[in-house]
Amino acid sequence: MDRLLRRFVHLIEWWAVVLLILMVTVVSLGVFFRYVLEAALVWYDEFASYLLVWLTFYGAVVASYRQRHIGFEAVVDRLEPGTRRITDTIGECFVLGFQFVLFYYGWLLTEKMGDETAVSLVWVKMSWVYSVLPITGGLMLLISLVRLIEIGFVRAKRRGDKTAWSGSSSE
Repeated sequence: MDRLLRRFVHLIEWWAVVLLILMVTVVSLGVFFRYVLEAALVWYDEFASYLLVWLTFYGAVVASYRQRHIGFEAVVDRLEPGTRRITDTIGECFVLGFQFVLFYYGWLLTEKMGDETAVSLVWVKMSWVYSVLPITGGLMLLISLVRLIEIGFVRAKRRGDKTAWSGSSSE
């Protein structure tokens, strides 16, 4: 299960790369049209904003899988293994609750938007834009459920990426 989830998160990471490239392209086109051709594109700002939102939420899925969100590792890592397991379980239950809210209310919002369209892109339905909420909420919900199973039944995993920058100025 973990290998399948890891591959799926890898695909999401590549999707985020595509979104970033698309966003940079759209913004560059907008700047080119406005300042070089002196003919502003009316849709680029809105479309770039939607891409940024999607990039943020899909990036949050990857960060959730890699356990790179804000935490209290300096405190939790000093706890005894039993206490750490309890703390991890409680924390993951809170995260799971938030992700359920994101999934459920994102689903309701997506349904409610229905056939509403974007202001400058009338062919873009707002339900497509808001669909990122239940999709990423559901993915992070799945990641948290797998993590709760790991906490309860499998050995403790090391937090975060070994190669990630810790934030220290001495690196």
